[in-house]
Amino acid sequence: MTEKKRRPAKKRSGSSQKSPYFLQPARQGSVTVFRRPAGNRIDPKLCGTMANRAMALALVKQLEKAESVVRDLFLEATDDGIEALEAVLEACRQSVIRRGETGTPQQGGQGGQGAGRRRGRGRRRGAPRPADTQEQPPAPPPLSDAGGSGDTGDRDTSAA
Repeated sequence: MTEKKRRPAKKRSGSSQKSPYFLQPARQGSVTVFRRPAGNRIDPKLCGTMANRAMALALVKQLEKAESVVRDLFLEATDDGIEALEAVLEACRQSVIRRGETGTPQQGGQGGQGAGRRRGRGRRRGAPRPADTQEQPPAPPPLSDAGGSGDTGDRDTSAA
């Protein structure tokens, strides 16, 4: 019998799909985020320059979320599309900068607790204390001699 020619199986690149964004070092330790050329573009699109690598990666994650909603945003060549793209890029940059200033990292599985909590062995029991504030005993009330009568010093005013 005759054998049928088979087509080679399609390669599935499910989770190992390469991101369209890449990072480049910039001046004074900052990092620039670019998007690879797509559509009729020949140059990479400058998406923003962030202060450090962590913020640049946060920007990439934010841009991937935005692009998943509006697929053809980077492909649009009209004036309105370019304006919309610039507005989205600026909103993503501002969002990442705001989150970076407040110090609340977006970490999965933490539930917004923050990175300062210690888990497992070596953790302290009880309520965590802020490191920068030291407890000082309350100052004693100032002594005042407003009454003028001498017998107030002889009287016991304690509650016990």
